[in-house]
Amino acid sequence: MHTLNSSSSEQAEQFRHLQNQLRDRWHNVDLFDMDDHDILVVPSVSVDQRELNKIQGFLHYEERLLFSLIRLRNPRTRLIYVTAQPMSPIVIEYYLQLLPGIPFSHARDRLLLLSTYDGSLKPLTQKILERPRLIERIRQALRPQKSYMVCYNSTFLEQELSVRLDLPLLAPDPALLYWGTKSGSREIFAESGLPYPDGSESVTKSDDLAEVAADLWERQPDLKRMVVKLNEGFSGEGNAILDLRPIAEMSPGKVSHAQRVAALHKRMEHLSFQAKTETWANFSSRVPELGALVEAFIEGEEKRSPSVQGYITPNGEVEILSTHDQILGGPDGQIYLGCRFPADEAYRLRLQELGRRVGQALAQKGAMERYGVDFVAVHQPYSKGATWDLQAIEINLRKGGTTHPFMTLKYLTNGRYDSSTGLFYSHQGREKYYIASDNLQKERYQGLMPNDLMDIIAHHRLHFDSSTRTGSVFHLMGSLSEFGKLGLTSIGDSMQQAEDLYNQVVNVLDEESKSSTSSLVSPSYPSPPIAWTGS
Repeated sequence: MHTLNSSSSEQAEQFRHLQNQLRDRWHNVDLFDMDDHDILVVPSVSVDQRELNKIQGFLHYEERLLFSLIRLRNPRTRLIYVTAQPMSPIVIEYYLQLLPGIPFSHARDRLLLLSTYDGSLKPLTQKILERPRLIERIRQALRPQKSYMVCYNSTFLEQELSVRLDLPLLAPDPALLYWGTKSGSREIFAESGLPYPDGSESVTKSDDLAEVAADLWERQPDLKRMVVKLNEGFSGEGNAILDLRPIAEMSPGKVSHAQRVAALHKRMEHLSFQAKTETWANFSSRVPELGALVEAFIEGEEKRSPSVQGYITPNGEVEILSTHDQILGGPDGQIYLGCRFPADEAYRLRLQELGRRVGQALAQKGAMERYGVDFVAVHQPYSKGATWDLQAIEINLRKGGTTHPFMTLKYLTNGRYDSSTGLFYSHQGREKYYIASDNLQKERYQGLMPNDLMDIIAHHRLHFDSSTRTGSVFHLMGSLSEFGKLGLTSIGDSMQQAEDLYNQVVNVLDEESKSSTSSLVSPSYPSPPIAWTGS
C-alpha cells in the first residue's frame, strides 16, 4: 500500500544515494538549468486529498508546473510531463509558442506528454506507481546520468518513484518534511531568531486543543482571536478562526482555568472555517492523524501577507529568489488567492534577511530546492523605527502559488533577480513587475473552452509580447469550462502597468461572457480585486 508518510530504510538509503548524485554534479541554479538534461516533471499535489478536494478544479493544478515547458528554450533539454488526464493540445501549443528563439517543432520533438488516464481522488504520483508499464516507458525515455525528476512537493510517494526509476529527485528528502509543518516551522523560527506569534505545540487529541488554547489565552489576556491550524494544511484550507469575544467573561482573571478550558471546548464547535462545508466534527477527526495547534491571531488595522522564496542547492548554498505580497481571501483572510511581485519596498529587504536565515537552518538539516516563508506584516504608524512589524507564520518546503508566476517571468524575460534591491531586471535591464492569480473565477466564464480563450486572447491582443516582455500568461485553462476558473500572470514594466494588464483581461473576459450571470461559482469569497494595494 502506498503512503504519503512512510518508507522502508532500504528505500530511504537508495534515495539518499540518488540525491548525492545531484550534489556531485551541481554548480549553481542557472548553469545547471542550462546544462544537457532530461527532466521528468511530476506535478502531483501530494497532500491529503480530503483537504485538496475543498479546492474547485484541484485536478487542474497539475497545470501550474507547465512553466517548466519554457525550459525547452535550451535546445539540449528534453522534458517528460506526466498528468492524471490528457491535457488539451492547444494548451501545450500555447506554452511552446512562448519560447523565444526556438522553432515550435524543435521544442515539441523534445517534449513527451504522458497520462495515467485516471481522474480519481489520489495523488498523481500514486497513480503512476500503480502503473508499472508507464514507469517502464518513462525509464526507457530517460538518458542515464543525464536525468532528474522535479515535483510540486516531495513525499514518500515521490521518494518511491525516484527509487523505482533510479532517478535523482530535485526536492527535499521526505524525512525532512516535519520542518514544513506548522509546528516544525515554529521550531525553525525559534532556532533562527525570527519573530513569530505566540502559540502551542502540536497536539493529537482534539480535546487537548481547548487546554493549549486556555494556556495561550492566559499568557496573552488581551487576545481577541486565535487561529486553530491542522499541522499539515494546503493553501490555508487547514486553518480555522477561534473567536474569543463571545466568551469574554471567561477571560483570564475572571474564572478558573478549568472553567476557561470547558468554555473553550464548547467554543471549538463554532470555529470559523474557510470552506462553508467544513464542520468541527470533520476538522476534529483529522487532528489525531495530522496534529493541530493554536496561535495568536495577529490583529491590525492595516495588515499584509508578504512572503519570501528561497532556493537551497544540493551542495547547501542558499539563494533568495523573490519576495511577494500575497493576496488572501476567504471569510477570515486565510485562503491564498494570488500575489504581486515584488513585495513592498518598505520591508522586502528585511524579508530577504529573515528568509535567508530560515534557508540556512533548513540547509543544515539537509533540505534542498525551493522553500518559502509566509509572514504577516502589521503597519506601525507611530513607530520611530520600522513602520511594519513582521511575524513569521509558516514554512513551505515545496513549490507554491508564487513559484509558477516567478519562474514564468524568469524564463520569458531571461532576466535576473537583484538581491541588493529586491527587484527583477529583464535581460535588457528593465525593471519587471507582475500580478498573478490562481483564482480568477466567475460563473459566467463557465463553458468557455481553451479554444475560446485562445480566440479571445488573439482578438484582444492579451497575449505576452516577447518584444516588450510585457503582457499576460495564462494557466489553469483546463478548469475554465467546468469551473469558470482561470489563472494568469500579468507582467509589466511597473506595478501600475501590471495592474492595468490584469484589469484588461478581466474586463475583456467579462464582456465576452456577458450573456451569462456574473455571480461566482463559490460564493464563500470574492475573486481577487482587480487593483491590489497590498493591504
